[in-house]
Amino acid sequence: MALMDMDKPELEALMKESGQPAFRAGQLFSWLAKGAEWEEMSNLPLALRGQLARFARGGAQIHSRLVSRLDGTRKYLFRLEDGNIIEGVLMKYNYGYTLCVSSQVGCHMGCAFCASTLDGLVRNLNPGEMYGQIVSVNRELGLGNEISHCVVMGSGEPLENFDNLVKFLRLINSPDGLNIGMRNISVSTCGLADKIEELARLKLNVTLSVSLHAPDDALRRTIMPIANKYPLERLMEAAGYYIKETGRRVIFEYILLDGINDRREHALALKRLLRGMQCHVNLIRMNDVCERELKGSSLKTAQAFKAELDSLNLSCTIRREMGRDINGACGQLRRMTVKGGRI
Repeated sequence: MALMDMDKPELEALMKESGQPAFRAGQLFSWLAKGAEWEEMSNLPLALRGQLARFARGGAQIHSRLVSRLDGTRKYLFRLEDGNIIEGVLMKYNYGYTLCVSSQVGCHMGCAFCASTLDGLVRNLNPGEMYGQIVSVNRELGLGNEISHCVVMGSGEPLENFDNLVKFLRLINSPDGLNIGMRNISVSTCGLADKIEELARLKLNVTLSVSLHAPDDALRRTIMPIANKYPLERLMEAAGYYIKETGRRVIFEYILLDGINDRREHALALKRLLRGMQCHVNLIRMNDVCERELKGSSLKTAQAFKAELDSLNLSCTIRREMGRDINGACGQLRRMTVKGGRI
């Protein structure tokens, strides 16, 4: 296990094995959360630093970045210790910085509109590799500009990497480290109903975002293969359970696809599906993916769809577009880099 994968109790056990007092674990945990180099860890004995340097550190190092000329959004590529590349997106809002992190190298969920899944799944990320994305960007931003919100909506299906995801959430929530509040964290899923319920039982109270994208099973199966395993009735049952157990509303993500799911009849069906549920619909205009034939709806169509939902008293917004000029959608930049050999 790499150092960045370890929580405080695990670091305490490591300190005990090294003949060090337990409080050294807290010191080390704090330094790792800052992304500090060994020579910066001034309150750790030099001999201990030498011992620790022989361990795999883990995490994720910034490989490259693109900065949007439109809104300042930053798209990062991170290099892992095994040479794999993942990506993340830094967005600035009026309340501070949010980082969108990846949970897997690639993805095999097969959603028809997504670039992340084109080359399949390579492997799950370890907790420290998810954690390290935030740590590396925080270090670049500098003291006083730290990330305050995290969305696990990058490449991969987070709930398929459940145990590592949960440990990551607890790592970034620790007051001795990044201290990101659970209510400032969103976890996205394409709809693994069993895992949604498992997450609910942990009562971590993160925001659950469900990739819905269609108001009926027949249409959803054509764009999201996971719908063959979890039909909407089962998914809505799990979402309702999450609301009941956590007291949090669920966010339903709905990507608008030209001529496929963006008509008035789809809005009416969506209202019927979500009637009585404590939820919000996040309408998304698709970033076109050159390898996909699907096209995103126009802004005019998106606004008309929102107006239909508004008239039906269904809470909704059109998601603010960010990083559109830098391949801001999931998987686009990583795939271009890996395929182009620019690693």
